Amino acid sequence: MSTERIYDAVIRVAGERARHQAFRRHLDIGSGSGRLIERFRERFQTEASACDYTNTLMEQPNVKVDIVNLNHDRLPYPDASFDIVTATEVVEHLENGWTLLREIHRVLAPGGVCILSTPNILNINSRLRFLWSGFWNLFGPLPVNNDVLHTTGGHIHPVSFFYLAHALMNLGFMDVTVTVDKYQRSGVLKLLGWYLPIRFFGALFRRSEETKYHTIDAMNAPLVKTMNSVPLLLGRTIIVCATKPVTTIHP
Repeated sequence: MSTERIYDAVIRVAGERARHQAFRRHLDIGSGSGRLIERFRERFQTEASACDYTNTLMEQPNVKVDIVNLNHDRLPYPDASFDIVTATEVVEHLENGWTLLREIHRVLAPGGVCILSTPNILNINSRLRFLWSGFWNLFGPLPVNNDVLHTTGGHIHPVSFFYLAHALMNLGFMDVTVTVDKYQRSGVLKLLGWYLPIRFFGALFRRSEETKYHTIDAMNAPLVKTMNSVPLLLGRTIIVCATKPVTTIHP
């Protein structure tokens, strides 16, 4: 489930994009109680559609929830049906996030916006946890053949900003941006000790990738640079936003 801080960040990002794109038709994937739908209605006067794995969580009146298994089913909507699609705290639960992103691209109208959130596995707390344990923050050991008894809330797919942005761009999205819902105060002192080594070795890594392996180019260089930015080193949750071009080549 998302938090009010995540919803605040999503609304803030949507407000920035709304300067250039009017939002009338809104789809919320993984709609839960419908709180984000309520926030969008209050701010943008949107017409809401909702889908989730169950319809028992919805608390908003007059909102029909379409039940969808996102691991196997397509979104039950025609092409170009929505001006904005949100999916907060969803992609980390899925077996194949690309399938969802491809479906979001399909149901968005040209010029439409998608906003996604997922746990930020790149913050300093998560990086250190991975160093000690091999598991990112909010991800951990999962019992085999047991979908209920685990402590990570169904999180099976850790994805960093780079790979989420890379997928969006490969699927035809543009103007990919990232922000975070909040800084983790517990990471500030740790970052003070690790910041210079991260910057130094990060620069060596980028130079090697550019000159020896040629994996960094003009398209992905900004994404790679962002990986060691202060927001991603301290942010709890990433909010990634992208736009479907008005003239698009279907992926």
